[in-house]
Amino acid sequence: MSESSAEAVVAATANVAGAAGAANWRRAGIAGAAIGVLAAGAAAGVAVERLTVGRGMRKKARLALDATGPYGSLRGTPGRAVADDGTELYYEVDEVEAAPATADESASSGTRRRRLFGRKAPAPVTVVFSHGYCLGQDSWHFQRAALRGLVRAVYWDQRSHGRSERGRSQADGVPVGIDQLGRDLKAVIDAAAPEGPLVLAGHSMGGMTMMALADQYPALIRDRVAAVALIGTSSGKLGEVNFGLPVAGVNAVRRVLPGVLKALGSQAELVEKGRRATADLFAGLIKRYSFGSKDVDPAVARFAERLIEATPIDVVAEFYPAFTEHDKSGALPGFRDVPVLILAGDKDLVTPSSHSEAIADVLPDAELVIVPDAGHLVMLEHPETVTDRLADLLVRSGAVPAANVGGHGSTAQQPGR
Repeated sequence: MSESSAEAVVAATANVAGAAGAANWRRAGIAGAAIGVLAAGAAAGVAVERLTVGRGMRKKARLALDATGPYGSLRGTPGRAVADDGTELYYEVDEVEAAPATADESASSGTRRRRLFGRKAPAPVTVVFSHGYCLGQDSWHFQRAALRGLVRAVYWDQRSHGRSERGRSQADGVPVGIDQLGRDLKAVIDAAAPEGPLVLAGHSMGGMTMMALADQYPALIRDRVAAVALIGTSSGKLGEVNFGLPVAGVNAVRRVLPGVLKALGSQAELVEKGRRATADLFAGLIKRYSFGSKDVDPAVARFAERLIEATPIDVVAEFYPAFTEHDKSGALPGFRDVPVLILAGDKDLVTPSSHSEAIADVLPDAELVIVPDAGHLVMLEHPETVTDRLADLLVRSGAVPAANVGGHGSTAQQPGR
C-alpha cells in the first residue's frame, strides 16, 4: 500500500471525528494509521478502480447487487433462546422435508399408527451452524440452500450479531469472552434441539464457540454430538497472526488496535458515517481479508460486505479482545471420538490454515481439507467444496443416508443460488 493511500485513510477518519474535538481527532489519527496498515494491498485496487469507474457508478452497482442478489434470503421457523445473562438469541430451524408416502405405506398407515401409539419417535439429528465474527447466520447461505430439507438444521445469530439482541452483560460493561459464547450455544441447543443427536458446524468464531461448549459441557459432547465441522477457525495463539503484513506493520497494529477499536466504539455514530463515506476503501479491505481468489463473484463479494457492514463498530470493538485471549486447545480432545472435518482456505489471512493444521495434530483421525485459492470466507468463496465435505461428514456420522445426498454437494441448482 502506498504512503498516499495510508494518508488518505487517516484523513478520512480524521475528518469524520473532527466534530468531536481535538482529543477524538488524535484517537482517530491513530485509528486511521492502523486501518491504513491493515488495508495494505486493498487501497491500490480501489485507486485503479477509481481511475476507470466513477463513484456514482460504483454506488449504483452496489445498489443493483443488493437488489438482485438472492444471498441471505433463505428463512426458516424463527425462535429465541435466552442466554444466562438474559440476552435473547435469535435462531431459525429448517426441518426435514417428509418423504412422500408410497401406495403401500398409505394403505398400511392405520396399522403403522397403531404400532407407534404410546411410543415416542426418536428425535432427528440436528445440525447446528455457528457463524463467525462480524457475520451472521446468513453467511451459511450456500450450505443452507444445498442441505435444505435434507437434514434438520439450526442457524443462529451470536449475541450482538444479526437478529440477536445486543449482549446485556456487555451493555453493562462486562467484557465478552469465548466462554460466554459457548454458554450461548448451549442455550440455543436447549431451546432448538433439546433431544437427539447433534452435528456441530462452526466457522471462525463459531468454531471457537464450539470449543468453549466442549470445554464447559463435556457430557453434552460425549452423549449427543455425532460429528463436528471446524471451518476456518483456531484453538488459540491468534495474537501471533500477522494478517499478511510485514513485521513492522503487524507489530504496530497489535500495539494500537485494541485501544483504537475502543476509541472508535465510543464514537460509534461518527465512525459509522465514516464507514459509509469511505465505502470503496473498506470494500477493498473486506475483499482482501475475506477471499483468496481474484475472480470472486461480485454479488458474493457484495454480500460479504453487507454482512460485515451490518455489525456496529462498537460490537466489533467489544469482541476483538476475546480472540487474543482465546485458548481452547485443551478442549479439542473432547471431539476425538466422533467424525471431525477441519477445513480452511490456503490464503486465509485471518485464521491461517496453519491453525487448522494445529487442530488436526490434536485430532489425527479428523479429515483435514485445505482449499486452494480460498480466503477466510471459504464457505462463500468455494461453496461447493465446503458443502460437499459437509455432506460427506453427515453421511459418515449417520445423520443422513448416502442415497439422500446426491446433488446436495453442489449449490449450483439449489434455491437462492
